[in-house]
Amino acid sequence: MKKSPITLGLTSATLGLTLAFPTFAEADFFEDSKADLEFRNFYFNSDYRQPNASQSKRDEWAQGLILNYQSGYTEGLVGFGIDAIGLQGLKLDSSPDRQNTGLLPVGEDGAPDSYSRMGATAKARISKSVLKFGTLIPKLPTVLPNDGRLLPQTFRGTQLTSQDIAGLTFDAGRLTSNTLRNDSGHADIEVDGKGIKGAVPSDKFDFASASYAWTKTFVTGYHYANLENNYKQHIFNLVHTLPLGDAQSFKTDLRYADSSKEGNSNIDNQAFGAKFTYSIQGHSFGAAYQRMKGTTGFPHLDGTDSYLVNYVMISPDFANPEEKSWQARYDYDFAALGIPGLTFMTRYLKGDNFVRTRTLEGTEWERNTDIGYVFQSGALKNLEVKWRNGTYRSNGSGSDIDQNRFIVSYTLPLL
Repeated sequence: MKKSPITLGLTSATLGLTLAFPTFAEADFFEDSKADLEFRNFYFNSDYRQPNASQSKRDEWAQGLILNYQSGYTEGLVGFGIDAIGLQGLKLDSSPDRQNTGLLPVGEDGAPDSYSRMGATAKARISKSVLKFGTLIPKLPTVLPNDGRLLPQTFRGTQLTSQDIAGLTFDAGRLTSNTLRNDSGHADIEVDGKGIKGAVPSDKFDFASASYAWTKTFVTGYHYANLENNYKQHIFNLVHTLPLGDAQSFKTDLRYADSSKEGNSNIDNQAFGAKFTYSIQGHSFGAAYQRMKGTTGFPHLDGTDSYLVNYVMISPDFANPEEKSWQARYDYDFAALGIPGLTFMTRYLKGDNFVRTRTLEGTEWERNTDIGYVFQSGALKNLEVKWRNGTYRSNGSGSDIDQNRFIVSYTLPLL
């Protein structure tokens, strides 16, 4: 069987490391290694309901391959290891008048037939502290790389994660470059958000994060970020789950973020969000409220997901300056009916109280539905099929949207 360039590259890198450091083979470096290959097939259709526009819809189909390798650590007081990731996207259907779905790169003559990238991460461990350098996919309130299309967004930088103190998880580091989900290259980091002006690309994004689990059901956190010459950000969060008896619980998720300008930017935002979820025997009933204050929207790194409670499928997180928004959500896990692997979600969001024009108050709403199934046994075990449907409407934005996404993914364990 012919191997892909990504597979051959990672295999060669691992073999080279073995030859350079033969003692690794005697330690847990290989015994604790893990590797898998994900096949992700993605169809994306977004209709902007503008028949006379230069581009009235975005419609593409692509195949992604995501190869992940995570080594164990060498023996000794300080253990060393290496992680690697190989990413490749293949165009199945696209055209210049339907591109820019986020699945494939955008080109003057349309999307290319393929794109790819590789990344490696060196890591060192002392006790329960791990230092990583290289390609990173951090998952923190201040930086949430997007994995909602064909390939995940990645960064380059350094990150320290420590769990040496019981109940406390501490993260700190610096990111120096950004690779968007549909790109192969590396670029400086930029900020995204409504009404933001004067921002500049930067190669210094510093972050520090501390989360403490007071009990198994009560966690609080503080998270700091600074994108040089753009903004500083402080995020506080609280998550509490209250057991209410057999197969019942009530979850409270509170979030507050204060973002202020640095350099010549105009960033000024205070965001409050509260989300409540009642779960009982497979059913989950959720409600959320979000409030923006300040002269700009909520800032976050370009291409990343937003930490706001009303960040959903289509709308840019209902985070216009001064906007108020609420959400109602329902989830059902069909395992409660004896059909494990089948899940359903639907939600509705409404936002208002922001300026659309000098004389018009802005309003917007969005409705989402997800249906997914993961095969539990047989030849198709671990194959996941998901359909996502979304509708977005607003007054005066010119961006009414009907959207459908169909994703088929399968992860093949290699080690």
